[in-house]
Amino acid sequence: MSKKILVTGGTGYIGSHTTVELQNSGYEVIIVDDLSNSGIEVLDSIEKITGTRPAFEQFDISERVKTDDFFRRNNDIAAIIHFAAYKAVGESVEKPLDYYRNNLVSLMNLLECQIKYNVPNMVFSSSCTVYGQPEKLPVTEQTPRKDAESPYGNTKRISEDILRDTITVNPMLKGIALRYFNPIGAHPTALIGELPLGVPQNLVPFITQTAAGLREGLKVFGNDYNTPDGSAVRDYINVADLAKAHVIAIERLLKNKNKSNYEVFNLGTGTGLSVLEVVNGFEKATGVKLNYKIVERRAGDIEKIWADTTYANEELGWKAEKNLVETLLSAWNWEKRARGI
Repeated sequence: MSKKILVTGGTGYIGSHTTVELQNSGYEVIIVDDLSNSGIEVLDSIEKITGTRPAFEQFDISERVKTDDFFRRNNDIAAIIHFAAYKAVGESVEKPLDYYRNNLVSLMNLLECQIKYNVPNMVFSSSCTVYGQPEKLPVTEQTPRKDAESPYGNTKRISEDILRDTITVNPMLKGIALRYFNPIGAHPTALIGELPLGVPQNLVPFITQTAAGLREGLKVFGNDYNTPDGSAVRDYINVADLAKAHVIAIERLLKNKNKSNYEVFNLGTGTGLSVLEVVNGFEKATGVKLNYKIVERRAGDIEKIWADTTYANEELGWKAEKNLVETLLSAWNWEKRARGI
């Protein structure tokens, strides 16, 4: 059986950490990434960590001809982990067409090639944004999905539907959608981490860039939510814990342990933390004081969400292990190394 795994978006934040875990587990990885939000030097870092440099091709999965040509040349792929997508909630509100075009077309191209070239397995990078603002917390996999609060969230919801519907009429396909909550942190070696190009759209890289002096201050979007301190609440999960879940999902598919051809799992810690709790946690973990101010709520943001991870814990045998202090320290160590501090 082939152990070659295609990782789309594999030089990105979650993709690079997952590539490390795959290679450490004996899989052969081939990355496809257009480098629109990452750098080629990530391959060097992966090689330093694992001792193996993953194969790499640079192109956009939403380009159908190039994607088809790739699969024609690589006919021994056992499974795909599909990360390649635009992912910033705020930006998606400003540029909805970019998000719909990129995120949906790329998935459809992959599925067409899976059918054409007999690649049966996909692990799809989904998101808790498919739940919108849930009426009941924590959310389980059975929590009804709601109208998304942003075009980004809507692309994840529609992508899940595309994956499910395609699998339903193509019994040779199997898929697992992993609904991430909020990935943060970096690899313990500080060789890979979250380094967005331009202004960060996520909380922790904005915190670390502020601490490093790259940003004048941190904006906390809203302090009038119905939460203990008024700031929005999320379930923050260490990216290394998240990456390990992808390896388990791949093994589940390859060993035919899946209970149905399409499965969904929540990946979180099961604990909700507010933005201000994370800010204060960073200050305590690092001893670095942050300059932050409260500003108006941001379009597309929900008030609060966190996961019920019971199903993933029991069915996958997976559980988030790293605590907030350890995770925030890893993010800070990565930022310092990346900036030469």
